[in-house]
Amino acid sequence: MDHFAYRDGVLHAESVSMTRIAEAVGTPFYVYSSATLTRHLTVFTEAFAGLDALVCFATKANGNKAVLNLLGKLGAGADVVSVGEMHHAIAAGIPVDRIIFSGVGKTRDELAAALTAGIFQINVESLPELESLSQVAVEMGVEAPVSIRVNPDVAADTHEKITTGRKENKFGIEWINAPAIYKRAQALPGIAVKGVAVHIGSQILDLAPFRATFQRLRDLILQLRVEGIHLERVDLGGGLGVPYRRSDPSSPPPADYAAMVKEVLGDLGIKIVCEPGRLIAGNAGMLVSKVIYVKEGESRSFLILDAGMNDLVRPAMYEAFHDILPVDEPAADAENAPVDVVGPICETGDLFARQRLLPPIPADALVAFATAGAYGAVMASTYNGRPLIPEVLVDGDRFAVVRRRPTLEEMTALESLPDWRC
Repeated sequence: MDHFAYRDGVLHAESVSMTRIAEAVGTPFYVYSSATLTRHLTVFTEAFAGLDALVCFATKANGNKAVLNLLGKLGAGADVVSVGEMHHAIAAGIPVDRIIFSGVGKTRDELAAALTAGIFQINVESLPELESLSQVAVEMGVEAPVSIRVNPDVAADTHEKITTGRKENKFGIEWINAPAIYKRAQALPGIAVKGVAVHIGSQILDLAPFRATFQRLRDLILQLRVEGIHLERVDLGGGLGVPYRRSDPSSPPPADYAAMVKEVLGDLGIKIVCEPGRLIAGNAGMLVSKVIYVKEGESRSFLILDAGMNDLVRPAMYEAFHDILPVDEPAADAENAPVDVVGPICETGDLFARQRLLPPIPADALVAFATAGAYGAVMASTYNGRPLIPEVLVDGDRFAVVRRRPTLEEMTALESLPDWRC
């Protein structure tokens, strides 16, 4: 469920029209719905009622400080994958005892920063990282709270670029080697073994791979207990998907996901940690753009937008689908026709949709890309010298710019000429 709908012939975010925002901030821009973010997190959290559970929002899905602040005030923690994301989460007001640091390539400086901050957990993904963390912790005179991320070698039916749970992926320690790694961890100074972590990928619309993964976690936890290693928490990662097309199957309801978790792991007396990202933020955001030109070619028509692949890279990177909606509601009898929806970037790959059936949309009209609240703004770049675009948060009938568009002067302020060129 989201809170984007047509009202009086104009697409709104909650009670604010897209045209009103466009007039205030210019296009393109991202817009997020507070009501949708709140609903999605609340439904997910309530699904785990009765369990000792911590929900840590996957910051990589949407790292805007205002979004993190909203979710943090609702009780969410943060799953971060860099010092930058950790800094954002702390600046947003998320308590450090609800922050988890994941990622396969943490540097010694990043590990030290996490220990200095005193975060809840560091998810270790390799033996070299474990040994490096031990050295850093000893040098600092502290103990590092560690969960070891295992790779369960479970296939998830998702895009090959966002699957992470197969043994050929770079993430985690192969689950058959995990017992030996746990014994090594217990022997290392400065390491406090707390739990086990896993994450098998993103945009997964079936509970079966989750069940297979969690069953392997259960077996590992019980095996470790026999060997005298008692874990106190299990980090299940994220991965539940959202429907991008009207024809897509719906993702499993959080209640069904939580019921499966309780069935497989609920009797172990262990803390459950979850890291949803896309499920919380995906349908809570849209990208709004303006049509610059309608170009009629011999073989096809093009809608040329002021948003480009630097603003929303998912279609170019993943061949991802986003519904494209005219901000002005089309007439009920409007006839759809195929059109290529493209941006202004000097790349053939700057293509949002090929031969998409859309109603007539004239130049200067606004269009909105649905389900753009996750992996949209966070993956944007300044390619072609284009400024990052504004992010707007809506709450009822009010809105605020929560990241403004930088000026061209600000974009070049960090650059300088060498002395010999001055």
